Amino acid sequence: MAQRKPDIAAEPLSKERLRLWLKLLKASSLIEDELRRRLRADFDWTLPRFDVMSALARTPDGLRMSEISKQLRVSNGNVTVIVDKLVKEGLALRVAVPDDRRAQLVQLTPQGQTIFAEHAGVHEAWVDEMLGGLNADDIDGMILRLDHLTKSLEG
Repeated sequence: MAQRKPDIAAEPLSKERLRLWLKLLKASSLIEDELRRRLRADFDWTLPRFDVMSALARTPDGLRMSEISKQLRVSNGNVTVIVDKLVKEGLALRVAVPDDRRAQLVQLTPQGQTIFAEHAGVHEAWVDEMLGGLNADDIDGMILRLDHLTKSLEG
């Protein structure tokens, strides 16, 4: 005997919102877990390290530690550990802020920029592969809806 699907229309909207949240979380976690695995296996990098370098690559003039933390929504302590390692490896440097002797900007070095660009290209190919089952209409529709969701959450 065929099993009946639950009548979604009979579910309260709150249950549907919860179901949506769980599906978003699952999809995001599956992608993130695979990216973490590949970054570790192929580059011996962590996803937080990739994220910090990505933030720095988008802002060549540099970012304060607090700006990196805010962009990535992580603690200053987490960012400090990553930046310290990047500086030690010659991939980033700290630069004094002219108007504030206590503040420093973090920038990628030319070597850091080159290495990050190579890894970012591979990362993009991985994401393209993982989302390869989506066509342009799927992508456009999801982006539109997620933008709407983000605006409603932020506003």
